[in-house]
Amino acid sequence: MPRTIFVGDVHGCADELEMLLERVDLRTPDRLVFVGDLVGRGPEPRRVLDLCLRAGARAVQGNHEHRLLQWRDTPGHARVSRSLRSLVEDPRQLLNERHWIWLDSLPLWLELPEHDVLLVHAGICPGRPIAAQAPEALLTMRCVKTDGQPDARQPDLRRGEALWGTRYTGPPHVVFGHNAQTGLQLHAWATGLDTGCVYGGQLTAMVLGAGAAVPGPEQRRAALVSVQAKRAYVHIDEQD
Repeated sequence: MPRTIFVGDVHGCADELEMLLERVDLRTPDRLVFVGDLVGRGPEPRRVLDLCLRAGARAVQGNHEHRLLQWRDTPGHARVSRSLRSLVEDPRQLLNERHWIWLDSLPLWLELPEHDVLLVHAGICPGRPIAAQAPEALLTMRCVKTDGQPDARQPDLRRGEALWGTRYTGPPHVVFGHNAQTGLQLHAWATGLDTGCVYGGQLTAMVLGAGAAVPGPEQRRAALVSVQAKRAYVHIDEQD
């Protein structure tokens, strides 16, 4: 039976992605789904996109894809951020038309009703329907402040702030990435899969059988597969 394989932030780590797909034994009927930030920071973003295209993968837009598309759509092409520079300046990494078409197709969220899962890159504000979420929150949030508003910072627990996943109640279950500093997050109704591969951590996938719901936090660990990064490509203090 086909499986759904959710993959955390790849950030151009093509070797690690290949190792992970080999470890999960990716097969033709399986569905491969990414939480965004496929490009940026790491060594081989173009190769990562080629792997996605060959596999027929689906993904949501991460903040790095969003920035890249903004750069492409800016008249005169304003200076691109350092983390994405290789994609527009290095002849070996320049994107072709197929890459741009695929990146243009990426939504800000993706619903997978057969698993009762909502896929976003960074997070959602608890208590708001997905259509009412601000794009900036979907792309960058890490915490909710005491007034319930989203914030891209790590939470200040002394001020009553919290990781958004601790305050969210489903259904649906939300699968996300973006927060390498916190790492793996296994909340009752949310799973964070960014385990910091580009910073020397791991690349992590969650594997669900056909039609399976996301298990509870303790049982969920059995559905996770990780590979160790070959090295730290950037320092974690540079994350955004």
